[in-house]
Amino acid sequence: MQPVISVIIPTKNEQDNIVNCCSAFTEQLETGVCEVIVVDNFSTDATQELAASLGVRLFSIGPERSSQRNYGAQQATGKYLLFLDADMILQKETLDELLQRCCSSMPPDAMYIREHRVGEGLKAKARNFERSFYDATCIDGLRLFKREIFMQIGGYDEALVGTEDWDIDRRVLAQTKNVALSDGVLIHNEKQLSTKKLLEKKAYYASKISDYQKKWGNDKITKKQLGVWYRFVWVFLEKGKWCKVFRHPILFSVMMIERIRIGVVYLKSRNK
Repeated sequence: MQPVISVIIPTKNEQDNIVNCCSAFTEQLETGVCEVIVVDNFSTDATQELAASLGVRLFSIGPERSSQRNYGAQQATGKYLLFLDADMILQKETLDELLQRCCSSMPPDAMYIREHRVGEGLKAKARNFERSFYDATCIDGLRLFKREIFMQIGGYDEALVGTEDWDIDRRVLAQTKNVALSDGVLIHNEKQLSTKKLLEKKAYYASKISDYQKKWGNDKITKKQLGVWYRFVWVFLEKGKWCKVFRHPILFSVMMIERIRIGVVYLKSRNK
């Protein structure tokens, strides 16, 4: 029996997350509807041992997330490819919806999945509030792909770091408009992500932005993704989203303070 969905999870030292991430697919693994492929970047903790105990397919390769994802896709046998990070948990209802859509008479070529960030404190709530504005925008990233579409466009660009999701979005949308947004939710566990770690992560990605700009130039989409107007203003107002801003003024204020801090880090990293 060919799996409907191959779930591909790149990892590196994810012993605290990998069990919860993979366990969401236990029932589907038993029935063969899904397969789970963990591609580990030579972890030094117990990630590989824990993954192996869960009955998933396990491989070791690096050096970055894109190459891990592409390798997992090459090993996959499913009709669809679903890419998750180890600190994510797919809700059962969301998985059921994805399977139903993939097996329908009019299946999508690719799908976005709404992301719900989980963490502790007001800042974590503000980050989740911010993420809710990005669903299916040019700042979001597709997570589910029809395998033939993914292979046709050549998978993730391994020369890009941090912007590979934006890049593959653009290449998929150039091939097909049969793209959908899931009604379900993908839980993103950020309990271990402090503000310091977040800023370090953003600084690292910002230092790699030039590779994306060299590839795509400064066109309309790139201007929206990297420009101040869209990232700080319009994405929160378009398509009636301004109503949510007025309903949650405190979260919006905390979110904007964090956005400004990240913006400063971004500019400093790019000017190095």
